[in-house]
Amino acid sequence: ISPVPPYSREQPIFTTRAHVFQIDPSTKKNWVPASKQAVTVSYFYDSTRNSYRIISVDGAKVIINSTITPNMTFTKTSQKFGQWADSRANTVFGLGFPSEQQLTKFAEKFQEVKEAAKLARDRSQEKTETSSNHSQESGRETPSSTRASSVNGTDDEKASHGGPAEAHLKSENDKLKIALAQSSSNVKKWETELQTLRESNARLTTALQESAASIEHWKKQFSACKEENDQLRTKIEELEEQCNEINKEKERNVQLSRRLQELETELQDKELELEELRKQGEIIPQLMSECESVSQQLQAAEEKNKDLEEKVRTLRTEVEESKHRQTNLKTELKNFLDVLDGKIDELHDFRQGLSKLGVDN
Repeated sequence: ISPVPPYSREQPIFTTRAHVFQIDPSTKKNWVPASKQAVTVSYFYDSTRNSYRIISVDGAKVIINSTITPNMTFTKTSQKFGQWADSRANTVFGLGFPSEQQLTKFAEKFQEVKEAAKLARDRSQEKTETSSNHSQESGRETPSSTRASSVNGTDDEKASHGGPAEAHLKSENDKLKIALAQSSSNVKKWETELQTLRESNARLTTALQESAASIEHWKKQFSACKEENDQLRTKIEELEEQCNEINKEKERNVQLSRRLQELETELQDKELELEELRKQGEIIPQLMSECESVSQQLQAAEEKNKDLEEKVRTLRTEVEESKHRQTNLKTELKNFLDVLDGKIDELHDFRQGLSKLGVDN
């Protein structure tokens, strides 16, 4: 619903873009955004009514329709934000501008329009006072002319005896009639304009009601979307936890696969060792037979050793007996004993080696 009817003579005199806000009617403190994004905000001048309005439309929704009066004041509350109160709309409008320069231009234009509205109001009051004075003068002059006609006789006699004063009164009456006709036509025009304003206000009221209903609808949708968003966030957190668990399981699987490869390698090494042990096990019977033969040889050597020990004892006895007699034989015998002791040690070491080999096998 456009706030500017096509048959209206309103023309835009200044246009800018800003974010529109309205004061919260319940708290009278918080600002409620009237537009989702920056919209066009324009000053309109109506030449027929000599009035100024600030109008802003967001799509098919009228968010500002404020008639400027001399009592209004535009206040800068920050570097990029300004506000003014509209008693007719029973609200406070706020505008957020992209820059401080745009806010300054809008405030200067508001002051100019306010002064123009004040001047138009003063002129209309002067016209009203002038028209009321003319009507009072005509009311005072009409009885005098009536009295003159009643005293001087008929109109023809008055015309023959009245002179220039009566002609002047007649011209003044004609002017008053024209002024009354113009005022009646102005009254009709104002009635038409008033009816137009009423229709426009009715449309604006309907639009405001629809916008309020749409706001409630969007609020419900927003709450539903918020709940759905919370649910989705919860699901996302659960999925992230599951993904973390899956990643941990993957890491465990990688570690297990590496351990399995290591165990397979160790198993192959163990199989090779087992095969070598099997081959060595096949050699064990041969070694056992060799060990038996070595044992027999050792036994024979031990028997020989015993014989030799007996002979040594005999020889020692003989050496002791012939010690004093044969010095040279003593020396040779000593050498022989040394050699014999070495052989005995070798045989003893050989026996120990054989015993150890038998135990190891």
